This record gives sequence, C-alpha cells and structure tokens, in this order.
Amino acid sequence: MLRPITVGLDGSPESLAAADWAAGEAQRRGLPLHLVNAWLWQPHDVPVADDRKTQKRWALRLLLESEEDLRAWYPQLTIDTEQVSESATEVLLSQAEKAEMLVLGSSGHGAIAGFLLGSVGQHVLAKAKCPVVMVRAKTQSAAEANTGEVVVGLQDLGTQSGPLLEFAFRAAAARGATLRAVHAWDLPPLYGRGPEAGQAAVKPGGLAEQQEKALSKALQPWRERFPQVTVVETVDLAFASGVVLQAAADAALVVVGRRVHRPALGMRIGPVAHAVLHHVAAPVVIVPHD
Repeated sequence: MLRPITVGLDGSPESLAAADWAAGEAQRRGLPLHLVNAWLWQPHDVPVADDRKTQKRWALRLLLESEEDLRAWYPQLTIDTEQVSESATEVLLSQAEKAEMLVLGSSGHGAIAGFLLGSVGQHVLAKAKCPVVMVRAKTQSAAEANTGEVVVGLQDLGTQSGPLLEFAFRAAAARGATLRAVHAWDLPPLYGRGPEAGQAAVKPGGLAEQQEKALSKALQPWRERFPQVTVVETVDLAFASGVVLQAAADAALVVVGRRVHRPALGMRIGPVAHAVLHHVAAPVVIVPHD
C-alpha cells in the first residue's frame, strides 16, 4: 500500500501553499495525497452553546474546499481528508508514522523564528519519524517554484547520509532536475589555523582532495541507482550553514538532515537546518537520520 504525502491544514495562506506543493509532489511521485485538520475546541470565558459545532463545521469546510480546489488542478490525483479533534502536535506526529512525508506551511523569514519556538512546529520538526517539508506562502507560480536545482546538504558522508541522499535523488528524478550535493568541512585541530594550514589542506593529495573523493564515493551508489539524475558536487572549507545557503539561493528544493537519538539536545534540529529554515525561500525538507 502506498504511503501518502500528508498535509496539515489550518486555513492559513502558508498551509494552503503547502497543500498545493504537496499535491504537485504527490502527482510527480504517483502517491496519494492526505489532507488533515486538527482542531481542539477551546471554550471561552462566556461559552456559547454551539461553539464546538461551529468550529467543527469550519474545519470540515476548510478540508472540503481545499480538496475541491486541488481536484480541479490535479484531476488524476487520489485525495482524501481527515478531521481530528486532538491537538495539532499529537495529530501531526501520529500522521508522520504512516506518511511518506509530512508537509506544513512556514511563515517565512522573521516570523519563522517564532514558529520554530512554538510547541507545534518545534515538536513536529524535532520528533517526526518521516521527512518534514516546510513550504512558505506563494510568492511565485507553481511552475516557477519547481524550476532550479535540488540541493542536499551533507555534513557526514558515511552510511547515515543514506536517507538524505535517497530523498534528494528521488526528488530530483521526479522533477528532471539537477541535484547539487554540498559538503562543507573543517580543518582537524592538528592543522591549526591561518593561511599556512589552509594551503596545506588544499594542496594535491591534501584534505580538500580527500573530502572531494569521500563525497564522490558517498554519491556513487545513488548515481548508479538514479542514472537519469545529473549531479553537481560542491565541497568547501567553510561553515556548513553558509555553504548550503549559498548553494540554495536559486534552488527549487533544499534537503538537510536532523539527527535522531540525541535526547540531550531536546527540541533542537541542528544549526544547518535552523539556518536554512530561516533564510531559504524554497521549500525545505528536514530528513531524520541516525
């Protein structure tokens, strides 16, 4: 049974943009689309008898109208809806257990800092077991948004990079897009600092060449699995966040990772993911990995 692409809808422009992006992605990948709304009745100081019914009707209307709009644009797409009377965090994390990916709306630069610090966004990004895609409100057409490279930021080049590379290669193959694999590295302590250290690292056979070979080795199995995807490799001696942001300036999609099994970090998602979510205009995918 195919796992769906699931969208959390709350009626905001960002969530509607997320639904549109998810519908396009579902059509490209041949997957069903699942629209979900989590609503939890919040009584006021002076409760009104039908407040609960009113809120439930509004949430249902939101789902049905969104479904109708998407069917008009994507008539071949399988779409279903679900309305759940629970907290948004609980619903979205539960949906992530059975989804191919979870797609949410992002408030964009500035407001996104508050979003990430909020209980719903932070918990979902930090705990979801499937990739989470953050989509900003539309500033360009869907066609324009899907042009450009798929950029994947790789900090580790071992087997733990597998989930990121699989998602990125599949996304690039579905779009017919170029995949840019970005790896930033730093000098080991024994190299010290200063111009001499940097020159030693970039000389033939030095650390820079070793890192380039390591990236090519990590990509090779995926190149063979997705021969139709053109791959560009970027390796730089710099801070990872800056390198990924520079590569992502005109990207159609940016893929970065989030380590799991790190309880000491609480709700943190990592500095690269945090920077990308703050500053990249394209949809951003956070992929959990070991």
